Amino acid sequence: MATTLYTELDDTLFKRLADIKLLVCDVDGVFSDGRIYLGNDGEELKAFHTRDGYGVKALVSHGVDVAVITGRRSTIVENRMKALNVAHIIQGEENKSAALQALMTELSLRPDNVATVGDDMPDTGMFAHASVKIAVSDAHPFVAKQANWKTTLPGGFGAVREISDTILQAKGVEQGIFGASV
Repeated sequence: MATTLYTELDDTLFKRLADIKLLVCDVDGVFSDGRIYLGNDGEELKAFHTRDGYGVKALVSHGVDVAVITGRRSTIVENRMKALNVAHIIQGEENKSAALQALMTELSLRPDNVATVGDDMPDTGMFAHASVKIAVSDAHPFVAKQANWKTTLPGGFGAVREISDTILQAKGVEQGIFGASV
């Protein structure tokens, strides 16, 4: 077993993390706690954790691409992901499997270079295309059973940072993370 900052992971899984070139995340339930706040005038609000943002920026600064594939469309998501230098923002996509396949083709990536993160049923379509399938700790049980890693932290409360830190640890660069939280 490999000891990470958060928990122990199977050695084989930990070694696979060193080959990750693309981390693909759902948004609602992964970057956020899954709740959507709606105001009386139709405004929509989401809460994002700054630690997750720092983790994404750290991955990007170490050459790991980050993508989000979400079934909803939101200016909030667009703005947040752009602020984090997320290169691939795919919104309004109900067929996440096809979207990930297209992105992998565009980037010339194999499944062993891809990790996916989800919390609910629509996210499982991405699992078929990645060697590392991650469920946040509060994921739907069906998703958790299909994952080969379940985070210790829930979506919206540092799960993305846990994943980022662990990938960087597997790559041996966790000590070289600097910069501002966003």
